[in-house]
Amino acid sequence: MWSTIWHTIKLKGRTMQLRLLALAGITGLMCAHVTPSHAAGFALIEQSASGMGNAFAGAAASAEDASTIFFNPAGMAYLQGRQIVGALHAIRPSAKFDNAGSIAGFGRPLGDEGGDAGSLAFVPNFYYSMEFSPAIRLGLGINAPFGLKTDFDSDWMGRFQADKSELKTININPSLSFRVNDQLSLGFGVSAMRAEAELTRTVNLVAAESAVKIEGDDWGLGYNLGAILQATQDTRIGIAYRSRVIQHLDGKAKFDAPITALSGNVKADVTLPETLSISLFSRLNERWDIMADATWTRWNRFEKLEVVRDSGATLALTPENWENTMRYSVGANYRYNDAWKLRIGVAHDEEPIKDEFRTARIPGEDRVWLALGAGWQMSEATKLDFGYAHLFVKDASIDDNQTPVNGRLRGDFENQVNILSAQFTYSF
Repeated sequence: MWSTIWHTIKLKGRTMQLRLLALAGITGLMCAHVTPSHAAGFALIEQSASGMGNAFAGAAASAEDASTIFFNPAGMAYLQGRQIVGALHAIRPSAKFDNAGSIAGFGRPLGDEGGDAGSLAFVPNFYYSMEFSPAIRLGLGINAPFGLKTDFDSDWMGRFQADKSELKTININPSLSFRVNDQLSLGFGVSAMRAEAELTRTVNLVAAESAVKIEGDDWGLGYNLGAILQATQDTRIGIAYRSRVIQHLDGKAKFDAPITALSGNVKADVTLPETLSISLFSRLNERWDIMADATWTRWNRFEKLEVVRDSGATLALTPENWENTMRYSVGANYRYNDAWKLRIGVAHDEEPIKDEFRTARIPGEDRVWLALGAGWQMSEATKLDFGYAHLFVKDASIDDNQTPVNGRLRGDFENQVNILSAQFTYSF
């Protein structure tokens, strides 16, 4: 894949070629190894820093840079020449449990409240677009559309329900756009997505405690497509769809002593859901732009989390019964001068988890985004974008009443998220 990029881009000078390939390779490795969870469910919308400042309002219509490859590949029709975009997001989620009547597993001490299950993580994105002909653009995106990580103290009171939960993804997304006429542009892309999952918890043996770790991975395929309608000279409407990606995770269950004999091969099916977005971008005057977005996600595909052995026997089964969600956002840009653009945005992000099915692995709730950002046009070819968002998350109640051996986890999770993003864009 990297050799294809090498010969396609044809930059002026070998040094720039090496830098581009190094950036793409590093980005891919980072995407595969850092994935917090803070958007609805376990989705990650942090796919550009230029969009962060608007809380990703208008993302399927703004087509500001090559990050449109993720949000709507039709937006590449608005880009000239060639462009490289690299972004990095520092994300600090927090999830703290407040006990309200939990009951210990039979015969075991209750334990503490688990500390902060969130931790600082870095999520990168990489995009490249090129003008193939007056009507056609080609592009490549590398990112992480889904991710999850919660990690509690090993001796906390919910250890028999959950300890560490982690999902990591990397998505490789070649795309193209086609300008049909001055009013309509179309886009299409394919996705090769790798997923890795790890789940741990403590097993209560009544006389002792043990631990189990379940790991699995797989590659899945999907696609994305979109269209942008230039309704007027200053207003455009975008619609974009990302397909589901089915992952058939294969891996192992590893039990600690004294039950190591239970270890063996396992598998689990996970469907990463499809999304549909409708966006508006409008330039009001020389200073102001406004944008809006509504995105639907089909989370009701996540009915259960079932891990089975090679024999077909169920090792673990957790009912999920998630609901479909909507995310609404509005934002504005203010062009202070030719070099600086200021951004603001707000969003409401629904959580797919019903109260009665919430578990400690994903203790999410509805959240409100407040975002600020700025873009600095350093030169004709280079631009820096910055964005910051604070997510106000509702307290998430939980009453996970399992068997007497596993006990009852009852209380509330206090959650919040802070995100700081930076992006470098090079056009040539």
